[in-house]
Amino acid sequence: MSQHDPSIEIRYGWVILFASLLIHTIGLGAPNILFVTLKPIASDLATVRAVPSLAYSLLMIGTGIGGIAMGWWLDKRGVMEPILFGAVMIGLGAFVASQSEGKWGLYLANGVLMGLLGKAAMIAPLVANATRWFDRRRGLAIALIASGQGVAGIVWPPIVRYINDVAGWREVYQYYGVFVLVTMIPLALLLRPKPPVQPAGAAQVGHGGDIRVLGLPSNVVQIALWAAVIGCCTAMAMPTVHLFSHATDLGLPAARAAELLSVLFAAAFFSRIGFGMLADRIGAMRTLLIGSSSQAVMLLVFAQVESTAGLYVAAFLYGLGFAGIMPCYALIIRMLFPGNQAGWRIASQYLFAGLGMALGGWMGGAIFDLTGSYADAFLTGIAFNILNLTVIGFLYLRQVRIGPRVVTA
Repeated sequence: MSQHDPSIEIRYGWVILFASLLIHTIGLGAPNILFVTLKPIASDLATVRAVPSLAYSLLMIGTGIGGIAMGWWLDKRGVMEPILFGAVMIGLGAFVASQSEGKWGLYLANGVLMGLLGKAAMIAPLVANATRWFDRRRGLAIALIASGQGVAGIVWPPIVRYINDVAGWREVYQYYGVFVLVTMIPLALLLRPKPPVQPAGAAQVGHGGDIRVLGLPSNVVQIALWAAVIGCCTAMAMPTVHLFSHATDLGLPAARAAELLSVLFAAAFFSRIGFGMLADRIGAMRTLLIGSSSQAVMLLVFAQVESTAGLYVAAFLYGLGFAGIMPCYALIIRMLFPGNQAGWRIASQYLFAGLGMALGGWMGGAIFDLTGSYADAFLTGIAFNILNLTVIGFLYLRQVRIGPRVVTA
């Protein structure tokens, strides 16, 4: 939008933004616990790595499915109530996980309590809510919330690794559950104010009838975006979920393996903000293509490199590339579709992102169990990444040729 147009942005929007960032960061402790304790959990439960990998997959699937209901709750009642409910469920799920004596307890804790009922409130509703507080700097706003993944990746792996080394993975879950309850609940209260009303004079576009997007039926474009996000997130999960285990398999001590995750997510934190600003300047489609191409290249590198220095460089460069992908989808949806459809469309996009992360997380463990190596898993990820590039490339070419149907509300 033009800098001369009326804007919805007010100072309290930044309070909303940074409270959302902290909530998202804390919620992402749940998958980070599985990243670091995957091998100890498999060993303690006397099972294969595919079991804790599937727990991660169920966490992501539950997050995606639950996000639809949380998005509806957001539309009806505002964002504070689903966040409060989700915080309690994550805390409860962490305590249930700490008491698991077999795979089914682990699946229940991660898939249902921490995923479906908990973490589902911690990304799609927060992002959809932020789009209602920002218009001129919407790309930056979405990127800041999404950068919680980077902050979580910096903070959580060394903490989880230390507690696991000292006390064990069950105690990691117990401490995490307590921390969630004492931090998320006060932060959720900051989200109570309603977003500002669209100012008089702002552009409005009618939403009647079956709108066409990029010259195609709107639902065809939405399905294409779902296919694209499955492709990129399946690929994304391969190194994200299994980098710690891959590094220790290559002989790195646990402390160095945790540092690799921190390096990856530290790069992702700064890159995600940069990509958000870039999307505000050159558009979300082009920014997504840049990030997805970078991810594909680094997956090939991960399949080849085995030295300690090489892994650190690969982790850093991978973090720079993949971080720019996910925030672009929310921007694309807000650009192409009516604003009053943003809640469910963004939530559904994160559902399919969760399905992709679930598929990639499980597949990485399953391929390792079959081959004894993660190299084939990383190469498989490239194939899914090509699917993403093909779909987004097609949509981008249509955008260049006929222009988007831009709607604001």
